[in-house]
Amino acid sequence: MRTTAKARNNEDRQPPLLREILLSFWKIHILHHAGEEPVYGQWMIAELRRHGYEISPGTLYPILRRMEQQGWLAPAPKKKGDPARRKQYRLTPQGKAALRTICRQLEELYREVSPAPRPAAPAARKRFY
Repeated sequence: MRTTAKARNNEDRQPPLLREILLSFWKIHILHHAGEEPVYGQWMIAELRRHGYEISPGTLYPILRRMEQQGWLAPAPKKKGDPARRKQYRLTPQGKAALRTICRQLEELYREVSPAPRPAAPAARKRFY
C-alpha cells in the first residue's frame, strides 16, 4: 500500500505534542494486537485507521522496527501460504511485561483524569497478555 497524500497531510497537520502522544497510543495498540495474534504492517495500518488514526507506512514501519529493537516484538514464524515479503510480528515476554505495566498505569491515569468518580479496578482481572 502506498502512502496517500491524505494520510501524509493528516500526519503533517498534527501539532508535535499531539503527534508524540498519539505515537504512544499507536504503540499500545500494536502491543495489544501482537499479543492476540501475529500482526503485519498493512493490517496494523488498517486497524489503526479503524480507530480513527491516520498513519502512513512511512510512520508505522519505523515504529515496528524500533519496537523490535526494544525487544517488545519479534518476528513471528512464517506459515505456509504467507506472502514471502510479509514480516509478521508477535509479542515477546518483554513486550507482555511492558503491556501489563502500561495497562496498570493507564487504569490509574484514567481514574485520575476522568470527570466522574470511577470504582477502583478489580484486583484479579484476567488478561490475555
